[in-house]
Amino acid sequence: MKTLNIGILAHVDAGKTSLTERLLFEAGAIDHLGSVDRGDTQTDSLELERRRGITIRSAVVSFVTGETRITLIDTPGHSDFIAEVERALRVLDGAVLVVSAVDGVQAQTRVLMRTLRRLGIPTLVFVNKTDRMGARDQLEDIRAKLAPRAVAVAEATSPEFLADGDDLFLESYVDGSVDEAACRAELARQVARGLAHPVLTGSAITGAGVADLVTAMTELLPATERTGAGPLRATVFKIDRGRAGEKIAYARLHSGSLAPRQRIPCYRGETEFAGRVSAVEVAGGDVALAGDVARVRGLREVRIGDRLGSPGAAGDGVFAPPSLETVVRPVRPEQAAALFTALTRLSEEDPLIDVRRHGHDISVRLYGEVQKEVIRSMLADGAGIDVTFERTRTLYVEKPVGRGEALEELDPEQRLYFFATVGLRVEPGQGVSFGLSVELGSLPLAFHKAIEETVHATLEQGLYGWEVLDVAVTLTHTAFFSPLSAAGDFRKMTPLVLMAALQEAGTRVHEPVHRFELEIPASAVSAVLLKLADLRGIPGEPVVGPASCTLHGTIPAAHVHEFEQALPALGQGEAVFFSEFDDYRPYPGPPPTRPRTGDNPLDRKEYLAQVARR
Repeated sequence: MKTLNIGILAHVDAGKTSLTERLLFEAGAIDHLGSVDRGDTQTDSLELERRRGITIRSAVVSFVTGETRITLIDTPGHSDFIAEVERALRVLDGAVLVVSAVDGVQAQTRVLMRTLRRLGIPTLVFVNKTDRMGARDQLEDIRAKLAPRAVAVAEATSPEFLADGDDLFLESYVDGSVDEAACRAELARQVARGLAHPVLTGSAITGAGVADLVTAMTELLPATERTGAGPLRATVFKIDRGRAGEKIAYARLHSGSLAPRQRIPCYRGETEFAGRVSAVEVAGGDVALAGDVARVRGLREVRIGDRLGSPGAAGDGVFAPPSLETVVRPVRPEQAAALFTALTRLSEEDPLIDVRRHGHDISVRLYGEVQKEVIRSMLADGAGIDVTFERTRTLYVEKPVGRGEALEELDPEQRLYFFATVGLRVEPGQGVSFGLSVELGSLPLAFHKAIEETVHATLEQGLYGWEVLDVAVTLTHTAFFSPLSAAGDFRKMTPLVLMAALQEAGTRVHEPVHRFELEIPASAVSAVLLKLADLRGIPGEPVVGPASCTLHGTIPAAHVHEFEQALPALGQGEAVFFSEFDDYRPYPGPPPTRPRTGDNPLDRKEYLAQVARR
């Protein structure tokens, strides 16, 4: 049997959860057709999902058609939960992008399609809700905004269309050696290479077109042959909890097999740890093979992104990390410790919320305001903790503006606090890098590792309290005093030296900026430009069409929500706005600051006193 792991993706309210439900029902995997409006669908299991009618966490369900087991991963459509989508993308064989026949191509649809094409994930497009009033043909809009080589599935096997996408096929076509089977095979090849995007139409509610979609999935998307050959190699992309609170890891197997009571190595980056599998759940049995998505119990330390069996890079994020942050407080102050524990547990299911302490405050990172409601609901239902949130603030970053060096030397006779010598140089760089201008053998390896790890940890809070990016740190001096020096001496000394070097170099605060595309009536251009100027947006030259105008430009992430709220009135109810993270740019005013957490190496006297007390 073959397996096919397919992501169902869409802008919110396009009908992807209803489509998932219909696919399961038509395949006989469920005997009752659930409804998003009634809150009884198979994949929306959280109470908040049922109440609001939106998908918050990715759901995994399977059915069998012919000789293929299809696993559907129903992903959130709301942009606040884009992290869930990213995790699903890493394990897909293909995707179905759902477009509403009524609403057309929307902002999030474009973000998703750009990402699918960038990652080379074979994609079919399903135009849903064709039974609704106001439904219209979306093919030309899909070609213009999503994929130039989108094609109605009925026309996808025409030799002319296929010849336009592949020169070798063109030669065969000219030679007259092409038949229907060859056209079908060529279409599957072009879909797999991202050169063609067949478009199907129908209705998840009535079931129209769903059988054709299943046929297209099995014939046009690349399936994996189930086999246990090769070493175990799997990726964890989702963490859930059982009734007793135990972890359940969802893992996609790329090769090998996974069975109960198996002891396996696990990898997080370069770190290896061992785990023992207590149970494996996969459709059709309890042994997972290559191509399967398995529910794995017993791995207590596992996290999203970990690799099972064999090491390997999980890859960089395909979406920008959250650019917003908020402070969470318990309504009952005595629950502060329990709140941090509960949030830390939630961060295992959604690592990008990045729970942190700032003095007595606890903060989480967000993509948008809807996430607050989700966190509030999960804390109340799962931990019995009622919380309030501070106003959401933008996450800025710092970047060095010059070069700085600092050195702290040990002198055993003067009874310094640390038996360590550390010298560091900081200067502008790309990302965050750590290098050596000393011999690697000048220190025990554990001391080198202590310095490097502490450098990365210290850079999470720069001169103004924000994370430091685009910095190159070089270790320039080292010494130790045997047998008294320990790794802890270097961990305590490094923050003092690094922050002194950073002070000499200086940093500048940068703000996250989104690039945007905006379509508005020509008569609304002046009002929109004035609002953009008020929000420090930088528009490009307007492109004027017959009845509308298109604007491209950038806008600070802090003002995107405000601009979106103002658009319906400014754009006369006809504005279409799309934005995504672009880059960071220097903040134009007095640098915003962020409260520091933990020991403060910028205050040398207090830092040494705190360390000495411990």
